[in-house]
Amino acid sequence: MFCPGIPGAGKTIIASIVVEHLWTDFQQKSTKKAEKDFIKKDSSIGIAYLYCSFQRQHEQKLGDLLASLLKQLSQERSPLPHVVEALYKHHNGKRTKPTFDEMSATLQSVATMYSRVFIVVDALDECQVSDKCRARLLSEIFNLQAKTGANLFATSRFIQEIIEEFKGCPSLEIRASDGDVMRYLDSHMSQLQPCVIKSSDLQEMIKAKITKAVDGM
Repeated sequence: MFCPGIPGAGKTIIASIVVEHLWTDFQQKSTKKAEKDFIKKDSSIGIAYLYCSFQRQHEQKLGDLLASLLKQLSQERSPLPHVVEALYKHHNGKRTKPTFDEMSATLQSVATMYSRVFIVVDALDECQVSDKCRARLLSEIFNLQAKTGANLFATSRFIQEIIEEFKGCPSLEIRASDGDVMRYLDSHMSQLQPCVIKSSDLQEMIKAKITKAVDGM
């Protein structure tokens, strides 16, 4: 699913809610035993996420992003997947780093160990475009999706280049509804001046004006 939205609409908040929901739903299933709650993880479900950021582009090159996905999917496996251990041993002795192709192949291999894989990518518009990083990241994720059936949730500002990449995919705009904005403002009316608190008409005017001005932000 692709969820575009204007700046400030709450895309990152929604992405974090999705991640939290996935972890709660699949990785923290409680069971009752001897009057105590025990946490039982579903080891057949893989969850990984990326939060792209303009401020961190220097540490979010393509290799870094793939390595993060690989790390998240690998650390939930016990014991550590053999392909990951082999890749580490191969490069550790020579003090080298895995190539893009090695990272890609290992990521796909680990992903196939799960019955289902969920990948969340927030703020694709903030992923660097130099060296075709963003385009190659999307290509890699779509390739992973095609080969493993991984579920993908991505957010971005309205960038035509990114929108084209998700053409044909389910899409839902992230936008603050007027009702949500009104409820938020209503809960904060008590913090305003006494003259506002005493006047319901003034409160309604303030809420209506602000709701119109923010326009979904």
